[in-house]
Amino acid sequence: MSAGDSRENEEKKGKTGRSWRRRLALFTLKWGFVGGIWAGFLGLIFVAWCAYDLPDVSKLNEIKRRSSVSLVAGDGSLIASYGDLYGSAVALKDLPAYLPQAVIATEDRRFYSHFGLDLRGLLRAFYVNFTQGRLVQGGSSITQQLAKNIFLTPERSIHRKGQEVLLALWLEQNFTKDQILELYLNRVYFGAGTYGVDAASRKYFGHPATEATLFESAMLAGMLKAPSRYNPLNDKKLARDRATLVLQNMVVAEYIAPDVADAAATMTAPSVSAEARGQIGQFFADWVLDQVSSYVGYTEQDLVVETTLDPKAQRLAEADLAKTIAELGPKQNASQAALVSMTPGGAVKAMVGGVSYRDSQFNRATQALRQPGSAFKAFVFLAAFEAGYGPGSIFNDTPIRIGKWQPGNYNDKFYGEVNLREAFARSLNSVAVQLSEQVGRKNVIAAAQRLGITSPIGNDASIALGTSETTLLEMTTAYAVFANQGKGVWPYAIERITTRDGQLLYERGGSGPGRVASGSAVNAMLDVMASVVDWGTGKKAKLEGWPVYGKTGTSQNFRDAWFVGLTADLVTGVWVGNDNGAPMDKVTGGSLPVVIWHDFMSGALADLPPRDVPRGGGALVASAGAPTELTPEVAQPPAAPEKQPEESGIGALLDTILGNGGGSGSEKNAAPAKPQKEKKPAYQLREDEGRD
Repeated sequence: MSAGDSRENEEKKGKTGRSWRRRLALFTLKWGFVGGIWAGFLGLIFVAWCAYDLPDVSKLNEIKRRSSVSLVAGDGSLIASYGDLYGSAVALKDLPAYLPQAVIATEDRRFYSHFGLDLRGLLRAFYVNFTQGRLVQGGSSITQQLAKNIFLTPERSIHRKGQEVLLALWLEQNFTKDQILELYLNRVYFGAGTYGVDAASRKYFGHPATEATLFESAMLAGMLKAPSRYNPLNDKKLARDRATLVLQNMVVAEYIAPDVADAAATMTAPSVSAEARGQIGQFFADWVLDQVSSYVGYTEQDLVVETTLDPKAQRLAEADLAKTIAELGPKQNASQAALVSMTPGGAVKAMVGGVSYRDSQFNRATQALRQPGSAFKAFVFLAAFEAGYGPGSIFNDTPIRIGKWQPGNYNDKFYGEVNLREAFARSLNSVAVQLSEQVGRKNVIAAAQRLGITSPIGNDASIALGTSETTLLEMTTAYAVFANQGKGVWPYAIERITTRDGQLLYERGGSGPGRVASGSAVNAMLDVMASVVDWGTGKKAKLEGWPVYGKTGTSQNFRDAWFVGLTADLVTGVWVGNDNGAPMDKVTGGSLPVVIWHDFMSGALADLPPRDVPRGGGALVASAGAPTELTPEVAQPPAAPEKQPEESGIGALLDTILGNGGGSGSEKNAAPAKPQKEKKPAYQLREDEGRD
């Protein structure tokens, strides 16, 4: 091929290439223009779709709020309030400069430079979320957050996001940056029902936002990401850690120097406000709040609920319980406790559902189902007394066998012939089981249910030892019957409910199930319960000048320890254990629970004159299946004591033989000289014995 031909071919190729590029450019331009028109058209449709049902922007000056409920103690003092709390509207110029700076540094660093949408922030959030495969970051500007908080719902959808963008642009066109930031700070949610920096500062730190310190400002800014999680009432350590991160954000944004941030984080950490620190009865308040709607229904009116709580008794209960568990609990592997105290008529005066409400809001007084152990024996003995037995009735405390089950006493000690007074005071398992079987389990169950036990009760021989679970509130309510002359008790906490302007919606008129136990049987129960405190397993519950009655209880392997005791004015139940059911180190009903009970009752009754529980008469209660004569379901045990068994105790027997985790109700008992029958023993248990 000649050189001329080569050049001619090159020219043809060049022309062909240029022609192809021109056609591609024209094609791209044409369809790009068409695509742009369609994109613009679709964009206009999307904008119209979002704008069609935009909320009324006049809502900017409205404050939506939930109705509030205020709980008031018996002395008129405020226990707790629920609902939306707003502080004073504060001007941006009146706030310390570092408070809005902390918010900007954390929530929207380019707030003063963007037009309402932080495009860089949106792109960054999109990239991070895409690479992580989940929602990790949000790209909303402060203006967008304000639009969402004021006008929109928390719904996550493209439609709502589009409306948020449109409203943010509207806000930017109608307000200055400072006005938008001021509106935001006065309207944003900070957790615990607080809206706006002033309400939050007062709630958490006890002073207005205008007096907030640098670290407090950082903590407030840190709450905005997750108010319920990062507020100091929920988790102070988490709130501190989050505030420290906010301080570092302020350093990066060049609002403060690194040394200032370090000093603030280490030296000026805020404490929770005095009001929050002094709050009492939080378990009680939660329990009451759950009941309000059942009395007055659901209403949008602000309510004032007058309760039965005694602030003095409540403070004593919280302090004594926490002190005992803190000082003695670690040595004996006991981490939790609960207390309920009520009048004989059922008015709850104090309730503690755990060692620390801040650490756990689970109410162990009303929600936890635990084995009551030998505290359940009160129902066994009540059924027996109603069947014709008396405190002086003689039984043979000796090893017995029911089927494959052989219950034993604590340390496998048996006492031979004993009366029921001694058997109850010593908490002898063998006698309790014999009594339950002779009276009839169905009658024991009926007695427990009549007195207020609503939790399911199993129909097996071990129920006499408290293997069926129940709550502390139920047990305390049941024991209140013994202080109420046999009349049934319904525990209550609400005396009156009114609206904020004084309109009466509910007032307690007094009610109850009437007589649920005979007067003679109740008097017999007081007889045997007095022996528990006078010389038996609960002798540490003695109160100077006060006649005291009660019963200890310990479930198998020391998982639960109870003491329920009563005087003429208060009936109080105490439970000690671990949330995970882990065994304690030989904690019995006669040890930590009695210590808590004694300390609390000593203070709660200090201003009252000592008096005895009133006795009452009355015929035996008429109920379906109530026995009129002895109806033994198993053969009588041998009259003569047998050789002591070699098993380690009732807890091990139940674990091995029943294999169902049932409790034993075993109690620690002493081995003093054998008492005389038919009358109260004149001796005391040794100091190293009878701890239950």
